[in-house]
Amino acid sequence: MWSSASCDPQVIDGLDIVRHPRARRARLSIDPASGRAKLVLPKRAALKPVLAWAEEKAGWLAEQRARLPQARPFAPGAVVTVADEPLTIAWQQGARRTLVRDGDTLSLSGPIETVPRRVEAWIKRVALDRLAQETAEFAAKAGVSVTRVTIGDPTGRWGSCASSGAIRYSWRLILAPGWVRRATVAHEVAHRVHMNHAPVFHALVAELLDSDPMPARAWLRTHGAALHWIGRSS
Repeated sequence: MWSSASCDPQVIDGLDIVRHPRARRARLSIDPASGRAKLVLPKRAALKPVLAWAEEKAGWLAEQRARLPQARPFAPGAVVTVADEPLTIAWQQGARRTLVRDGDTLSLSGPIETVPRRVEAWIKRVALDRLAQETAEFAAKAGVSVTRVTIGDPTGRWGSCASSGAIRYSWRLILAPGWVRRATVAHEVAHRVHMNHAPVFHALVAELLDSDPMPARAWLRTHGAALHWIGRSS
């Protein structure tokens, strides 16, 4: 859903170098989801002078990185909102490795260095379960079948639908407001009817959702990058 097209990058001196056939000039940017610097240049442009130009922009890159969202690691005492519910991560010494939700608390013990991994694994399970349920709900409403629902952690898109009927989502949607997540699910399910973005497709999304999906798109454009910094230490 609402992906950004890109070519496979080459990495030089910490820069992701992308040669794009439609690029008319060199363009330098910071990916707000990953924090990586990207240099897009025309397909046949000479690389050496463009790299020298990018090196001169080191100060500008530092300023852009300073404006990135703050990393929010899954650490004891941190609060993470999962499916619209704020949950506090509570760790205590002990041998029990199983994470248990108790009201608004995610309780766990075991090695403290494994807390981030176990919390993320629990959130991913919740995400897959909720996204699968909502996909089935919208698929039934649209009268279509979905062969498989999976999750991943892409930085360029929130969902994708294959012609085989398989739908894949970013697990980080479970960290977004529920109305944003559901709009994404409706969008991908609608692709089971229209594998394009024609007006009839957008009309079907709105029909499945029973509301205008545009506010959800706007929310992801404004706040989506910050979701990629949740669970990160840097």
